[in-house]
Amino acid sequence: MPNKTCSKILTLIVLLTGVFSQAAEVYVSPNGKDSNTGDSLNPLATVSAALRKARELRRLNKLDKNEGIQIIMKDGLYRLYEPILLRPEDSGTPNSPTVIRAEGKSRPIISGGIKIENWRRANTTDLNFKIENNANNVWVANLPHFGGNIVDFRQMWVDGEKAKRATNLGEKELDRVLSVDTENEIMWIPTPEWDFKNPEDLEFIIHQWWAIANLRVKSLERRGDSTAVKFHQPESKIEFEHPWPAPFIDSKKEYNGNSAFYFTGAAELLSEPGEWYLDKRNLKVYYYPKNGKNPNKTEIIAPVLENLVKIKGTLDKIVSNIQFENINFQHSTWMRPSKEGHVPLQAGWSIIDAYKLEEPGTPDKAALENQAWIERQPASFEVLNARNIKISGCKFSHLAATGLDFISGVTESEIIGNVFEDIGGTAIQAAFFGGSEFEAHLPYQPKDHREIVHHLNIHNNYITNVTNEDWGCVGISIGVAHDIDISHNEVSNINYSGICLGWSWTKTISIAKNNRIHANRIHNFAKQMYDVGGIYTLSAQPNTEISENAIYDLKEAPYAHMPHHHQYIYYDEGSSYIRSINNWTEKDKFFENSPGPGNLWENNGPGVAKEIKDNAGLQPEFQKIKNEYGK
Repeated sequence: MPNKTCSKILTLIVLLTGVFSQAAEVYVSPNGKDSNTGDSLNPLATVSAALRKARELRRLNKLDKNEGIQIIMKDGLYRLYEPILLRPEDSGTPNSPTVIRAEGKSRPIISGGIKIENWRRANTTDLNFKIENNANNVWVANLPHFGGNIVDFRQMWVDGEKAKRATNLGEKELDRVLSVDTENEIMWIPTPEWDFKNPEDLEFIIHQWWAIANLRVKSLERRGDSTAVKFHQPESKIEFEHPWPAPFIDSKKEYNGNSAFYFTGAAELLSEPGEWYLDKRNLKVYYYPKNGKNPNKTEIIAPVLENLVKIKGTLDKIVSNIQFENINFQHSTWMRPSKEGHVPLQAGWSIIDAYKLEEPGTPDKAALENQAWIERQPASFEVLNARNIKISGCKFSHLAATGLDFISGVTESEIIGNVFEDIGGTAIQAAFFGGSEFEAHLPYQPKDHREIVHHLNIHNNYITNVTNEDWGCVGISIGVAHDIDISHNEVSNINYSGICLGWSWTKTISIAKNNRIHANRIHNFAKQMYDVGGIYTLSAQPNTEISENAIYDLKEAPYAHMPHHHQYIYYDEGSSYIRSINNWTEKDKFFENSPGPGNLWENNGPGVAKEIKDNAGLQPEFQKIKNEYGK
C-alpha cells in the first residue's frame, strides 16, 4: 500500500477516535481548591466537588451527545472526611460515561485514615501497666480527633505495613477451650499467665470450625488452673445460642483438640516490637516500634471511615455508566467487633440472631434444624442499584473488612485488572446472602427482579493476603446471583476458601443460574480454617460451570479440629446442576456434602493437561499488575 494512502487512513482513524473519545475534563489535586475552575492549571481539591461540577454539566445540557466526562485525579493523597457518594444524577450514558481516573501513570490514593502524630517515649507515669521487657522502647501519643470526636480504631499501619494489635497470637501454641457452659454463658479456659488489670480491654477470638468469633470479655474469674470467661451482650447470647459454627469440644479425643483461642487488645499483651495498644480510658495509644525506630519519623495511620466510595441508586432510579480507573483505595475501618462483637455464620457474615429449632423443618427444608439472620460487613467501595459500572486498574489495600461489594440491583458491570492486598475480610463480594429481614437458609426469589445482581464480569484481578483478620472470609464471594463470570483471577494467601459461589444451603431452584468460574489460579489457601474448598459452592445453580482452573498449595490449618477436611473443589449443601470440567489440582481431593441433582464431573485432578494449568490465572496483558505490587 502506498505511503500516502497509509497516511490518509491513519489520519482518518485519529479523527474518528477523537470524535468518539471526546470528553469534558475536570481536574482534581490534593493541592487544589474546590473554589477553582477545575481545569488542569486550576484543579479542584476533592472528587466530590468534581462530581458536583460534572453533575451540573449534565443538568444544564452543556455536553455534546457523545461527550463524556473525565474527572482526572492528579498524583497524591486524598484524605476523606466522608465517603465519596455517587447518586443517580451522576449517571452517564453508554456514549457519555463519567470516568474517574488517575492522571497519566500516577497512582492517586483515596484514604479513609488519619495520621497519628506527636509521639514521645512513654515513662513510668504513662505506663499504667507492666511491660516485661524493653519498657523504654514503648512510645505513646494522644488519640487523634476526627470530626470533633476521639478516634477509636482496630488497625494501625506504619509506613504501609499493618502493625500488630497487642496479642498473644504467634507467641506460642494457642491454648484451647476446656469446656463450654451454655446455660450460664461461660467458657472455661486454662488460667492465663497474665494478671489482666482491666479484663474488659480484652477481646477473645475463638476458632469455630469454618469461622472465628470476636467476643468482648466482660469478666475473668480465676479458679486455680481454670478460669471462667464471660462476655458482653449481644454477642454472648448469640455465641451460646447459635448452633453453627459453635465451639468444638473434642471430648472423645478423636480429632485435633478443642477449639483454640487467643486474646488481643490488653496492655499486658504489648510485648513484641511492632505491636500497639489503645488505652480507651486515658485516650492514648502505645506503640512498640520495630528496630527501635522513632515513630515520629514514620507515617502512622489509623482508619476512621468504614466506606470510601458509595455508588447508591434506587430501584426506580439507578446510577449508570460510571468508571473508576487506576486509583488506590486505602485505610477503611470496621468497628462492629469492638462495639457488638462478631459471631459469623459463614464467609464473614455477622449473626444478629440465631438459634436451634426444637422441631426441625422449614417449608423449604424438612431437616433444617437452625435459623439465622445476618448482617453484611461494610466495604471500602460499595455499589447499590447500578448498571454499567466498571472498576479497572485500581488497588484496594490496608482495609479492615470487605474490599469491593456489589450489594444489590447491580447489573452489566465489570471488575477487571485490579489488585486486592492486605484486607481484613473478603476481597470481592457481590449479590444476595440474606439479612436482618430474610432468613439465611431461604431460597431467594424476589418479587422485584430489579434487586438481583446479574451479568458481572470479574476478570484478571490479583488477590493476595486477604482474610488476614477475619479468617473465615474468602477471596471472591458471590451469593445468589446469575450470569456471573469469574475468570482468569489469581487468588492466594487465603485463610479459608478461594472462590465461593452460592448461598442458602438448599436444593430448591432460585434465581441462581448461568454462573461460570473459569481459568482462575487459586493457591496457598485454607491456612487457618477447615471445611474449605479452593472453589466452594452452595445450592442449586442451573447451567453453572467450573472449568480449567488451577488449584494447588492446599494448607494444613494448625487449629482446625479436622485439619484434613479441606479440598480443591467442594460441593456443599444443595449444590445442584453444576458441571466441573478440566480443572487441574495437585491431588485428587474433592468433597460433596448433601449435593443435589444434575451435577456433572469430568476430567478433574492432577491428570489434566499442563496447558490448562499454565494458562490459568492472570492473562499475559495483566501480569504487570502482579509484578508491580509484588508476589
